[in-house]
Amino acid sequence: MPDQFASDLPALQDSDEALLAGFAGGDAAAFTQLYERHERAMYRFLRRSLGNDAAAQDLLQEVWLAVIRHAAAFEPRARFSTWLYGIARNRLIDHWRARRDTVSLDQEAANDEHGAAAPIEAIAAGAACEPEVRAMSRAEAAAFMAAVEQLPAPQREAFVLHAEAGMTVEEVAQLTGVGRETAKSRLRYAMVRLRSAMEPWR
Repeated sequence: MPDQFASDLPALQDSDEALLAGFAGGDAAAFTQLYERHERAMYRFLRRSLGNDAAAQDLLQEVWLAVIRHAAAFEPRARFSTWLYGIARNRLIDHWRARRDTVSLDQEAANDEHGAAAPIEAIAAGAACEPEVRAMSRAEAAAFMAAVEQLPAPQREAFVLHAEAGMTVEEVAQLTGVGRETAKSRLRYAMVRLRSAMEPWR
């Protein structure tokens, strides 16, 4: 039993939450580990949310600066990834508010209720909606990116949080401040639209 407990310690010590606590306590290497773990997925989240590389790079820096500034305020009972993407979402909202053509993340698309009602579990397995699972040609990847960018803002947010941040429906709902069914609906319609957009590549 003691040996088994000891073997679990490295995993616990290397958790995101433990690394953030280490960084807050002065361990700069812990921040480097966190950054290397989450930087690429965070960039993809911002890039797919904004559709603009330069803006995504700017917000990426802002997000990690916010992590540095607020590391000591992190509540250990929360998941680091949820906290991290909460910071990113707030930066995105600030970014969109500063633009004239802002689309509210809380505004549902007017035609959502007319979308196909396939169960989310059946849609999620579609290869067209999981580009990292299989190799894509450059043209196919570009088409997928364009399809993601054309999603209504609430659907795009739900999809990217699910696909890039690996969040469950419950976590997406919690982060975006909506009910579970609303989050599930947004993700379902996003996947329906993406499957339709990628149909020519199937």
